[in-house]
Amino acid sequence: MEKYLIAALVLAAVGVSSADVIDPVPFYEVKIQDTFWQPKLETLAESTLPHALGNTEKAVKRLRLTAEWREADKKDGMPLPIPHRYITSDLVKVMEGAALLLKVKPNPKMEKEMDRIIDIIARAQREDGYLYVTHQTKNYSKHWKPETNYDMMGKRPYDFLVHSHELYNMGHLYEAAVAYYQATGKDNFLKIAEKSAKHINKVIFEGDPNYNDGEPVMQAPGHEEIELGLVKLYRVTGNKLYIEMAKKFLKIRGVTYQPEYDGRGVMLPRYAQQHKPVAEQRRAEGHSVRAGYLYAAMAEVDSVLGENDYSKALNSIWHNIVDTRFYIIGGLGSGAGMEGFGPEYYLPNRSAYNETCAAVANVFFNYRMFLKYGDAKYIDAAETSLYNNCLGGVSLDGKTFYYSNVLETDLYNKKARSEWFGTACCPANISRLIPQVGKYLYAKQKNDIYCLMYAGSKTSIELKDGQKVELKQITEYPFKGNIKIKVSPKDEKKAFAVNVRIPTWTGQQFTPGELYDYTSKSTGYTLKVNGKKINGKSYSTKKGFARINRKWKKGDKIELSMPMPVRINKTIDKVEANHDRFAVTRGPLVYCAEEPDNGYIQQYFIDKQPAGSDVTIEEMDGVLSGIPSITIPAKKALPDDVKSSSLKLIPYYARSNRKIGTMTVWVPEKKELTKPNYEALGLKKYANIRASIHENDKGNNSTKGLYKWLDPENSHERLPRWSSWGDWGKEHWVELDLGKVKEIENVAPYFYDTGKDKWIVVPKKWHVETRKSKDDKWVKMVPYNTDSYTTQLDTYNTVQPDKELKARYIKIVMTPKRKDLGVGLLSVNVGTKED
Repeated sequence: MEKYLIAALVLAAVGVSSADVIDPVPFYEVKIQDTFWQPKLETLAESTLPHALGNTEKAVKRLRLTAEWREADKKDGMPLPIPHRYITSDLVKVMEGAALLLKVKPNPKMEKEMDRIIDIIARAQREDGYLYVTHQTKNYSKHWKPETNYDMMGKRPYDFLVHSHELYNMGHLYEAAVAYYQATGKDNFLKIAEKSAKHINKVIFEGDPNYNDGEPVMQAPGHEEIELGLVKLYRVTGNKLYIEMAKKFLKIRGVTYQPEYDGRGVMLPRYAQQHKPVAEQRRAEGHSVRAGYLYAAMAEVDSVLGENDYSKALNSIWHNIVDTRFYIIGGLGSGAGMEGFGPEYYLPNRSAYNETCAAVANVFFNYRMFLKYGDAKYIDAAETSLYNNCLGGVSLDGKTFYYSNVLETDLYNKKARSEWFGTACCPANISRLIPQVGKYLYAKQKNDIYCLMYAGSKTSIELKDGQKVELKQITEYPFKGNIKIKVSPKDEKKAFAVNVRIPTWTGQQFTPGELYDYTSKSTGYTLKVNGKKINGKSYSTKKGFARINRKWKKGDKIELSMPMPVRINKTIDKVEANHDRFAVTRGPLVYCAEEPDNGYIQQYFIDKQPAGSDVTIEEMDGVLSGIPSITIPAKKALPDDVKSSSLKLIPYYARSNRKIGTMTVWVPEKKELTKPNYEALGLKKYANIRASIHENDKGNNSTKGLYKWLDPENSHERLPRWSSWGDWGKEHWVELDLGKVKEIENVAPYFYDTGKDKWIVVPKKWHVETRKSKDDKWVKMVPYNTDSYTTQLDTYNTVQPDKELKARYIKIVMTPKRKDLGVGLLSVNVGTKED
């Protein structure tokens, strides 16, 4: 451990710090003490982390079985771990969150559990540093064929880095190991990480006789992450090998991509940002989480090395995102198919993807852009993602989650939060994001202090000239815009500057970029020191900060007052989805209208933008206690009438914590954009439904329930349902008649499953067939790019067509897992452009 302590003292000598570098104030040197973030940290400790650790125990089991397999003399007949590419990453992300929380909130029981898991990981790791369960035990899935890469793990270690996630897993492990060392001072996890990193360097860049026939692999990982983990290893150890490795991985991306990988879907080079060398990339491309991690790494590696190799690429990509692809909630990714960036200005609301992980990656990216350039606009963009999309990905009780975050739910896409996911990167990412919020509050450069985001907190900062400054911040942000900062220097004779961020939302637009503008004038802000308003002569403004440079006295107070009126937002005309619609924001928060407060949301429109006197702001009670709501005049479109009404809105992040229902962010301004409440009118979801096995009104085989606008909470819920009960082991189908030919956006079945792998279970496989008329032949629908026919429990298994598709009849064809099992459906949604 001593060598790491020494390394921390000499980082400046090896390139981490220079006169111009902006240094973050670590999260563990910031004590959060407010009514917004402090409760979230408590919820994380008491609910989210125990819940997450429980759900990742299966990943621990895989590692334990691998360790036992390694340690056994005779391996015949031993239980082996199930094959999986990235489940280890979910575990170590949660472990990182636990470690981060241990630093600010010691917990001996949690620390003991961490040590238990770390010991298992150490036992599972090969002596040479390799760690990847499936290749180590060679327990591939039953349908895996050695001549293919069907399971995307490759035929041997590091053989299929474009999708194996071997390096992705290790990158997250490095971040967790660093966090645990910083939290406890123990180096048991850090030794595992260093052993792995040195091994990977040898195999990928130098050549190891035990891997790839001794030739350097020289491939960048398909899913970026190891680069960020390597930088953290460098920062804590001072070993230049790790920062050099991060740079090497950036250099070979898009340069050494194997030609045989080129193809469609997930094999497209741009899917993993492999289409060009990273320094030459100018647009955000491909999978949005992978991209966000890459851009964050590019910014950080440049900063740490004091270089500008990626400046042109980073500036162009950042503008491409905020000017053409940035959802107002701070979300990235308009297409579920690619889990990533759609065309420029294509920002659909109902089918938006906005993966929670992508918003987390955007926070990472923009924070590192600030550290590189010192511009507040990057913190503004990060804040938009953090308060809206990121927090919107987890329930207020910390136990349920959203993977994707849409901006509108109607009868076709209502969906409850899930307790966990088969791919659990999102809840795991939330588990590690919230505990480190403190590091987004302050930074320093030479003799300047930066106040970045706002939260009740206190910290102590040492500047370049040795000056030590204590800061205490008091605020009710994000609900109120009054910020008080108490400044207490140790030496009152030394001048230094405090830079106070003036958020973009105080001006003419809610968030940086060209996409959104307010319809009213700027509200501005006022700045006071010791109760006296100061003007431009007393401070300077640059790059979004008010810089107050003076000789501070102990107890001096800065007061930043930012009015938080309700603001109306419009999108530029290029975004067709938001024509004749507006969104409501207040301070850094986006608001939405939700069914529990208003009833069916799609019947509302507002043909006159609300004035200040028309707006009511009041704190809510119940589950949303203390959260401000906004009520504005509205009109309700009824079947034969228009009725004056009002519309109540709540912060977007607080949605879906009560009854599941309809919701919207972008409120229509015209009656023509409203939709009838088909459910209330008693209208059926489909014109007709046929099935391979059918009973009209009763029994397990009835299609009656599929006509209804029902949304299951889980796959075993006993709603009216269709199943193939009694006709076991055979392929079955359900045919939906839409009533007329429509353009199909997606098809989403919700499978019925009785549990315990008996009776009715999710199908072994399924697909969609379509036709325009009964005289046409059925044609199998080809999924869009990275979509596939998934068979997940407790969710709609959504698949989009790979090209424009028009049809009236939709057939879902399902094959059961075994001869003694059947298949079933609780609900099916078919999204069309007319809906």
